[in-house]
Amino acid sequence: MINNVQIEQVIIMDKHADELSKLLVKVVEDDASLGFLPPLQLSDANKYWMNVLNPQVLLFVAKINNQIVGSVQLQLCTKQNGAHRAEIAKLMTDPNYRRSGIARSLMNKAEERAKLEGRSLLVLDTREGDPSNLLYSSIGYIQAGKIPHYARSANGELHSTVLYYKSF
Repeated sequence: MINNVQIEQVIIMDKHADELSKLLVKVVEDDASLGFLPPLQLSDANKYWMNVLNPQVLLFVAKINNQIVGSVQLQLCTKQNGAHRAEIAKLMTDPNYRRSGIARSLMNKAEERAKLEGRSLLVLDTREGDPSNLLYSSIGYIQAGKIPHYARSANGELHSTVLYYKSF
């Protein structure tokens, strides 16, 4: 467990895009299933980050010594029948800092903010078999089901995704 982790919300992307782009490239190269395949070009990662922020997407980053080592998104549902829910997306931790509580801290922050936003249900999905499945189960997320052949990996193999939810 790392004690000097600071979790911050990113409001303006400009000063964070380069660091976030490097983080995204690094975790994708390390086989994270985040919607991208290696080799991910830094310019493509930067294009992605420059289009992330909007009023419905809240972005949180974890910093150690003022360097970004992780991030997570809280995507607020804007449908009339979904104003009580949000989705957790793109949770990532620098491979050099995994298993040190960063992802858990990011999830705690996203959950706190979801409650402040009046959300009582969080949903997410992750590739079956990834270490993130253990994290989500350990912090109270309940497996709702699986979708087979959902995501393709760099070698062309198709993987299932596991759907989780948590109610407050």
